[in-house]
Amino acid sequence: MISKFPRVYAWKFIELSKKTTPGCARGGFLSRLIFRKIKARIAGIMRMKNKTTTSKQGRGERIPGGLKKRIRVFVGMSGGVDSSVAAMMLKNQGYDVMGVYLKCYIQPDGSCMRDAMDAMEVAKKLDIPFEIWDFQREYKQRVIDYMVDGYRRGLTPNPDIECNREIKFGLFLERALKLGADYVATGHYVRLASRKKSLSEFFSLYSARDNNKDQSYFLWTLSQEQLRHTLFPIGDYLKPKVREIARKAGLKTAEKKDSQGICFLGKVSLDDFLKDYLPEKNGDVVDIHGKKLGEHTGAYFYTIGQRQGIGNLKHQRGVKLHKPLYVVLKDVKKNVVVVAEEEDPNLLKGEVELMGVNFISPKYYKVLQNTGVLGVMARVRYRQSLASAKLKIRKENFFLEFDKPQKFVAEGQSAVFYSSGGEMIGGGVIL
Repeated sequence: MISKFPRVYAWKFIELSKKTTPGCARGGFLSRLIFRKIKARIAGIMRMKNKTTTSKQGRGERIPGGLKKRIRVFVGMSGGVDSSVAAMMLKNQGYDVMGVYLKCYIQPDGSCMRDAMDAMEVAKKLDIPFEIWDFQREYKQRVIDYMVDGYRRGLTPNPDIECNREIKFGLFLERALKLGADYVATGHYVRLASRKKSLSEFFSLYSARDNNKDQSYFLWTLSQEQLRHTLFPIGDYLKPKVREIARKAGLKTAEKKDSQGICFLGKVSLDDFLKDYLPEKNGDVVDIHGKKLGEHTGAYFYTIGQRQGIGNLKHQRGVKLHKPLYVVLKDVKKNVVVVAEEEDPNLLKGEVELMGVNFISPKYYKVLQNTGVLGVMARVRYRQSLASAKLKIRKENFFLEFDKPQKFVAEGQSAVFYSSGGEMIGGGVIL
């Protein structure tokens, strides 16, 4: 649900929020009260009209009368340095920019409030309008419930990919376009390219210039229509350069640390989060031969390839009973976790079946339809090195066959494939 938040400049919001109690509790009364109080107070403040211009400055298109309509971009501002610099770049290029903070989940450590405040202060610095849109209900239904249900069934879902599909490039984009935006923009590290053929324009996504920060893996679900209305301003920049730009501009977020792990959890561990939704159930940790090695409190809390925190498996100080062990299988029906040493062939998979496959560029799907096989570079988890593979169709089902078997392949995760030139072809969910 979108809350109609008055369009104000950031300093009005900041001054009011400083008078409230800091911190927030997950889904708690205090955090809701703070947001409502600030929202209500702002509603009583005089509204500042949007600045409009018909000058030659800025990107735009000619409209009747010879004037120039500026292109409107709604930037999803998370309170981090990347989206801050994205908003600044677009404004400097002449776009009509508005910042939007997407209120999706209230972290127990209070980071939600701090992120919103940081985004507002950057908006003040850039002198752009700013709004907060409330997507908490939709986020709970479409992202959190999706993740919890996946773990309950023994899968390893990726909520960040689902957030991009359902929220950032779903609800956010749809709402922005209805309100008159031409584009939305985010601080993702990915490169967008377009090419025209006849009267049509086609869009492609490429890995970011900064290989260490590339986020294309999380965007494989996007469609041509979504890309038609999307901008990724920092995809051609290295992270240190982005921080340097923010530093020179005096943006508060210049030195802010990057978020780690699942985006909405903050400092809460995945196990602790899931335990709010899934009951603990004692079960056995066994090796591949069925020998009991220890116990755990719920098979669905683990993921394939996990090494740390496997039940109560611990080495006695100064004594090594076995080499490091990794989760190779979790049976949620029997509530058993199977582990193996890193060299064990059971940790390898040479082929996976995919569901929900999406091709960003239709040309690759046409090749696959015609030949039945498409050579690709693929990864089955974020930050994994790309591996050569073949994408195949058999009886209308998709399979990814690796030239060399891959470790730690988890059902529910995403397999994403690229061309040898770094263009992202698409992806699918591993069965």
